[in-house]
Amino acid sequence: MSKFVPSQTDATSIATIRTLAADVVGKANSGHPGAPMGMAPVTHVLFTRFFNANPKSSKWFNRDRFVLSNGHACALQYIVLHLLGYKLSLDDLKAFRQLDSLTPGHPEAHHTDGVEVTTGPLGQGISNAVGLAIAQAHLGAVYNKEGFDLINNYTYAFLGDGCLMEGVSSEACSLAGHLQLGNLIAVWDDNHISIDGDTAVSFTENVEQRYLAYGWQVLHVEDGNQDLEGIYNAIAEARSEKNKPTLIRLTTTIGYGSKQQGTHGIHGTPLKADDIVALKTKVGFNPSANFYVPDEVYSTWAAVGERGSKLQAEWNSLLSSYANTFPSEHAELTRRISGKLPNGWEKSLPTYKATDPAQASRKLSEIVLTAITPVLPDLLGGSADLTGSNLTKVKGNLDFQPEQTGLGSYKGIYIRYGVREHGMAAIANGIAAYGGIIPFVGTFLNFVSYASGAVRLAALSKHQVIWVATHDSIGLGEDGPTHQPIETAIHFRSIPNLAFWRPADGNETSAAYFVALRSPETPSILSLSRQNLPNLENSSIELAAKGGYVLHEEEAEHLTIVSTGSEVSIALEAASKLRAQGIRARIVSLPCWLVFDQQPQEYRLRVLRSGAPILSLEALSTAGWAKYSHEQYGLQAWGSSGPYKKVYEKFGITGDNIAVVGKKVVDFYTAKGGEVVSPLVKAL
Repeated sequence: MSKFVPSQTDATSIATIRTLAADVVGKANSGHPGAPMGMAPVTHVLFTRFFNANPKSSKWFNRDRFVLSNGHACALQYIVLHLLGYKLSLDDLKAFRQLDSLTPGHPEAHHTDGVEVTTGPLGQGISNAVGLAIAQAHLGAVYNKEGFDLINNYTYAFLGDGCLMEGVSSEACSLAGHLQLGNLIAVWDDNHISIDGDTAVSFTENVEQRYLAYGWQVLHVEDGNQDLEGIYNAIAEARSEKNKPTLIRLTTTIGYGSKQQGTHGIHGTPLKADDIVALKTKVGFNPSANFYVPDEVYSTWAAVGERGSKLQAEWNSLLSSYANTFPSEHAELTRRISGKLPNGWEKSLPTYKATDPAQASRKLSEIVLTAITPVLPDLLGGSADLTGSNLTKVKGNLDFQPEQTGLGSYKGIYIRYGVREHGMAAIANGIAAYGGIIPFVGTFLNFVSYASGAVRLAALSKHQVIWVATHDSIGLGEDGPTHQPIETAIHFRSIPNLAFWRPADGNETSAAYFVALRSPETPSILSLSRQNLPNLENSSIELAAKGGYVLHEEEAEHLTIVSTGSEVSIALEAASKLRAQGIRARIVSLPCWLVFDQQPQEYRLRVLRSGAPILSLEALSTAGWAKYSHEQYGLQAWGSSGPYKKVYEKFGITGDNIAVVGKKVVDFYTAKGGEVVSPLVKAL
């Protein structure tokens, strides 16, 4: 292990971070200065001594990844990015938390250069870091060869007491320990302060013992305020441990150097003007100079970028040599890094005729995965202990496991997440953020709700994560209301940039995968049935890929029924019964609202056209359907336990009853008179 070598600029750099944190938060009159001031020493040591990245090429693939899980301390991350030379100026620091600035109130991926993942909701960042570490371990195992150690970066994460309290971090860190991710190093800012005050009021567990039980290496630096050598040695020791992730307990004083240091008053409140003056005076800076960065500090931090630029040049040279020795692997790796899919992969998607046998859409999903996995190595899947129910594992695929367990290897493409839905979701976000991998995860649709915090962040962060969400309605039957997700669809349909698919047959299931895999900046939830669904006449991948289409056309119709998933075939049955009564009913399948809304207005008005009332049908809450229909039929309350056909009968979701409902709608609008205008025709 290398030894710590002090630098003449260490103290000045640390003082600069602390005073900048005070100025950044002070000018905004909003933010959290305490953690940045307390973590200034570890930040300086980590980035100037260990961190490998090239700020001038911020997406260099083998860069170290940094995650600020305690995202409220983002002034610290912005200061680091500025000092390193990323696209973040001193003026950007001065615009902290201001409208449309590059320095928002919490770090946002794709918004600020150098930010890997969006953090703020506590526990998410450290869980993302587990995903980043999994991605490195997997890609390194697949593509590294003797003499070609191409993918070997570390993932570093800072986290606070709040992150450790959140359950999602426990889920993710438990799995990280099992997976023996030696490339993951987390630094816990142990300052004993949360918003409510001293953590003694609510958080007195032995965190070190908990993480030891998870299978982590745990180190402790007792003086995180000043012991630079201790910090250095802990990080170096963490890097030398190859078979365990490491938690470094760093005991610090929140707001170190201010008059309020060590109190919760400095957690989320700017320093007063006289306190900032006193702080700057104490470290030998001009108290009247704001946003001051000494030249020697810029020089010190510029050396990090120079080191990174040299490392990237060496890596590029190694990659070129790799191409000569392993041309097929090189072609595949560079394609994956670029984010492009293999040419012609979509030709592997299964297609169906109406005469093909009925199957559950969860089974149809398995058939898709079986078909595309051989031509799409980008996929890295898994399930939250529901593999046999979600049907997410392709037969013969190797599990992602440490080789010494005898359960698989890091080359494996299937992750056993255990019963950890929220952790699974946050980990998948990290895997997607790493690049070169498209993660998919599985559970019951009802339990995606357990993970909704991470799902929301996937949509905000543009992470391409695919959810295989089975048992999607009252159609799961006997498990009853606790497992029947009545309200879940509208929750996720309302999240911006989240594609919620509810396919009605085999072609629509293939279409859902087709669009999800071609949407690199949009997560997708595939809501899939337990019960068998017939393959439908006139469905196709091409039509379903528009998010909505006319499945059964009628001229001069009296009614249009719009539906999704397992209820589409019921709508068709109702239309047949209505025809026997002289009532012409069109049927529209609307498997994905988001994608349908992205189609041209002219197309959407052809599908849901004016002239006749539109009735929506879904075995879920009717909330939201008024956007696409004049009348809505569905569940007004919870489901019920029993054989699924009996449950459908109880709630009137049968061909016979929907025909009765449809006739009532037609009769009502006929008696009402006047023009029936499409609900899509609006002023705004």
